[in-house]
Amino acid sequence: MAIRKMLLASVAVACATLPMTAHADTSGKKIALSNNYAGNSWRQAMLTSWDKITKDAVKAGTVAAADPFTTAENQATEQAAQIQNLILQGYDAIVINAASPTALNGAIKEACDAGITVVSFDGTVTEPCAWRIAVDFKAMGESQIDYLAKRMPKGGNLLEIRGLAGVSVDDEIHAGIAAGVAKNTQFKIVGSVNGDWAQDVAQRAVAGILPSLPEVAAVVTQGGDGYGAAQAFAAAKRPTPTIVMGNREDELQWWKQQKDASGYETMSVSIAPGVSTLAFWVAQQILDGKDVKKDLTVPFLRIDQANLEENLKGTQKGGVANVEYSLEDAQKVISAAK
Repeated sequence: MAIRKMLLASVAVACATLPMTAHADTSGKKIALSNNYAGNSWRQAMLTSWDKITKDAVKAGTVAAADPFTTAENQATEQAAQIQNLILQGYDAIVINAASPTALNGAIKEACDAGITVVSFDGTVTEPCAWRIAVDFKAMGESQIDYLAKRMPKGGNLLEIRGLAGVSVDDEIHAGIAAGVAKNTQFKIVGSVNGDWAQDVAQRAVAGILPSLPEVAAVVTQGGDGYGAAQAFAAAKRPTPTIVMGNREDELQWWKQQKDASGYETMSVSIAPGVSTLAFWVAQQILDGKDVKKDLTVPFLRIDQANLEENLKGTQKGGVANVEYSLEDAQKVISAAK
């Protein structure tokens, strides 16, 4: 509940009531989820949230179907073929977490030309006919350096763990981190690896680069990599730096253990996996005839030292700190963007 209040407070608008009924009947409409990757806890939580919310919507007769599809590999060509198949299967809307901001534009344009509504989220696309739902990922990256600047006014060496290469989210978070370092020149990035937003990948990548690095004051991350980084530093018998976390349950558990043992201090930040459910409701509202701006922004979810335990309590084992969106939540986000 605390997470929901924190996220939705920034999109609340002053309106007494919002329309609860459809302008048009969407009970016969079919919505598909096109997902390019499921190899980490965030993507698994995202799919679980989608399944939970959309099953209820189908059961209630709001839509006829809300089927999820995930490609076997994180390849834009494979996802483009998947989208083309969804066009042929007659879906009315496609909600997409894209492998590339540009490489899917041709397939997305085909969908739009066929009268299909396309809503991208998290990994958004640049095709003008599609809608986009995202957090300000650049600001999310920059917030890490802002936090470290307050904690470490003298600065220090940073290790950067990036996400999946070629995905817009990775590029934007990296740009924010770079902007933060440019603004706070007491920090220097001395190494960079790709962790693919997965703890095991991050642990191997950090272990591989650590022998070549000088003393590291802090690790800046993208989510799903903090615990793996901590394990790599421990295995190398190097002092544990301040590691920015990404709201995964194993990261939060490790942080709490360190906090209890030695007062270890950090912060954690990520987009809530339940943003997939917001994208579902936005697609439903567009099919329902609502006027929706092409670009919608939702806040990222940040956890600090003071509210760590509260957030950890509400996070499933092996999961991610999360919030799922209702129709009313989506209507508030849509209204706030006008």
